[in-house]
Amino acid sequence: MGKTLTEIAQELKNSEKKVQLIYAFNGAGKTRLSRAFKELVSPKHEEEEAQDGDTDIKVLYYNAFTEDLFYWDNDLEKDTDRKLLIRPNAFTDWVLQDEGQESNIITGFQHYTNDKLTPRFNEDYNEVSFSIEGGNEERIDNIKISRGEESCFIWCVFYSLLKEVVEVLNVLEPEDRPTSKFDDLECFFIDDPVSSLDDNHLIELAVDVAELIKSSQSNLKFIITTHNPLFYNVLFNAFNTADSRYSYKPRHSVKKHLEKLDDGTFLLTDAKDSPFSYHLALLTELNNAIISDDIQKYHYNFLRNILEKTATFLGYGNWGELLPAESREAYCRRINLYSHSRHSGEESSIVKEEDKRVLTYLVKEVLIPQYHFHSIVDHK
Repeated sequence: MGKTLTEIAQELKNSEKKVQLIYAFNGAGKTRLSRAFKELVSPKHEEEEAQDGDTDIKVLYYNAFTEDLFYWDNDLEKDTDRKLLIRPNAFTDWVLQDEGQESNIITGFQHYTNDKLTPRFNEDYNEVSFSIEGGNEERIDNIKISRGEESCFIWCVFYSLLKEVVEVLNVLEPEDRPTSKFDDLECFFIDDPVSSLDDNHLIELAVDVAELIKSSQSNLKFIITTHNPLFYNVLFNAFNTADSRYSYKPRHSVKKHLEKLDDGTFLLTDAKDSPFSYHLALLTELNNAIISDDIQKYHYNFLRNILEKTATFLGYGNWGELLPAESREAYCRRINLYSHSRHSGEESSIVKEEDKRVLTYLVKEVLIPQYHFHSIVDHK
């Protein structure tokens, strides 16, 4: 029986666990869940009062809306003075101006991207430009960084806030803390901070986040949602490992999966006692879509992803070699057509009946039986 996102948010709010780690595919409603949770814990009118200093904040969150606080001035007229602007926000002001986290943000950003790429804040901390060191000690100023680098920079600002809050609330007596701003804070909600990182830095980030959360000695709770299987699995293992330094035990955390049902409701279920393999989760999704006759264009993306991973594991030079030889070229064209972003995201998701039959055949008659996937799915 499915639930609304508000009902699931209430379930998360009522949990006594310090950490709730949730995996969900893209489009399953993670960002909307973070908004529903914030509105439940700290309605908009309370947030506005908190910004005015009348009430302390109850929830801080990182999601797609957080990135909207940062936007580019590309200097379209002269094309020379490009900078990233920061919308006025009490908490970025606190991190940058009051707590002076500029150097920590720069260090973290360079660690996850490029040590020659340097953010440069202005005096008011409401804009930042970027420079990069070239050859022969030449420096190129006011460059436009990539979308991935921008996302990483914004995460580093948020992470500095996260780290500061944990350290502040770890001070046992409220009167001994450097600020009372976060005395009423109940939860951090972190939604997918890893979209731009390579695997090595992604693992480092996951380990850093887990270490920081384990070090939290206050009643602060953490909800982390992600669609990235590697990030999820690293956190899964980290939160399943006791840490005597911080009196942390695996029972302090819970791992769950979020699924959007056909009727528009959602299901939040407990995860198994071990991490999962992404390609097996995709295969299960494909099988469910076939059984329910709800095949969408993005399911061809899933199929290609599984074929690529299987081909790599088995040592094939190309994923197309896994397909039946007699119609291989036609199958590859069809998979490529549907898995290109122009067709999978920007147009109607309706799939022709013939293409549904092809996907069903490739999954049920080729992929599962010929490459001996275990019975994690219904083979009927």
